[in-house]
Amino acid sequence: MDAPELRPFTPTDRVLSWNRPDTWVRAARRLRDVDLVVFAHITPVQVPPYWVMLRGLRRGRAATVVICHNVLPHERRRFDEPLVRALLNATDRVIVHSSTEAQAASALTEAPVEIATLPPSMPDGFIRRHPLPGEHRRLVFFGIVRPYKGLDVALRALAAGPPDVQLRVAGEFWGGTEATAALCARLGIADRVELRDGYVPADDVPSLFADVDAMLIPYRTATGSQAVWAGFEFGVPVLTTSAGHLADDVRDGVDGVIARPDDVDSLRDALYRFYEPGNPQRMREQVRPVDPAPYWDSYLKALLDSVGPGSTQLAEPGRSGQKAAAPGGRALHAAKIAWRCNGQSPVVAPKTDALGRWPRPMSCGLAPSTRPPFASAGDYDYRCIQTGRRTGMHSVR
Repeated sequence: MDAPELRPFTPTDRVLSWNRPDTWVRAARRLRDVDLVVFAHITPVQVPPYWVMLRGLRRGRAATVVICHNVLPHERRRFDEPLVRALLNATDRVIVHSSTEAQAASALTEAPVEIATLPPSMPDGFIRRHPLPGEHRRLVFFGIVRPYKGLDVALRALAAGPPDVQLRVAGEFWGGTEATAALCARLGIADRVELRDGYVPADDVPSLFADVDAMLIPYRTATGSQAVWAGFEFGVPVLTTSAGHLADDVRDGVDGVIARPDDVDSLRDALYRFYEPGNPQRMREQVRPVDPAPYWDSYLKALLDSVGPGSTQLAEPGRSGQKAAAPGGRALHAAKIAWRCNGQSPVVAPKTDALGRWPRPMSCGLAPSTRPPFASAGDYDYRCIQTGRRTGMHSVR
């Protein structure tokens, strides 16, 4: 990629380095007096720097939250669980995106675990376009291809389903396309499956949905996924499993069809249901792009409520009262900021003066990996503290 697909968050301070523990320690010291530090957990590789910073933050007043996009990896190694257990026991709170993930997190920590639905956040190149008219007898599987996403289940269901339906698979294949191509050949559907291996730039994504009837989401498991909303964004129904929260935003038989996860027969039946005469067009007419505002309101409420108006401390578990107010924190609950986490960690930090100093005792904000779609005005600005180009920690002031 020659240019970022999401507007980069500015200003950004790239002061963290994954192979420089001294930068972790210095960043933690710098952030001890903020209201809230939020760590976005994607993979156990992030745990060592996060854990060091969380330990360092204990000496200050900052509350901490770990947002778990995946509590544990879909494909696990023996050291993943001990690492994640250490991380989750070092934070004040944990936020996850589904009840299944809440159970996984609760088994690893005594810290409070809260569920908040991951809000929609689409790249700028995801321009809403209506698919071409007519029934195309083609489905699309879009995104990185990993075992937990159930492409093999979808191919077996396709082989047993309506005989003229085709499937377009577009995304990066973990381990190459050889195994998938061989499975298609064994199932006798190689001429019905289009394999497009490689990253798809955001500007090219809308064309993938222009000549399909629906998006196919055959996941075995799911944590925080926006796949359903991506399909709706491009005006097509979705055929999805009930893994995780995927089915929560689908009206079965109205704007999509729901099947059981990791069940070839159930997905085959879903294909037949979808392709009953007139169904693709009827369901397409019911598809509506998601309104992100309610999701962001709910998500930010879950994130910020425990650091209430004028408070720099988390309420003790089971108690609704808050501790004494500190100067400058009165508007914390009103900050309406949206961001795409994308492997980054936002933190709350005070606004600086012209010399880059932090003179105020506290302010609020959230720093995204990219510029927030909407944000509150007033005494709050944003600064990102980050490592490298794609991962790191953000500071919002």
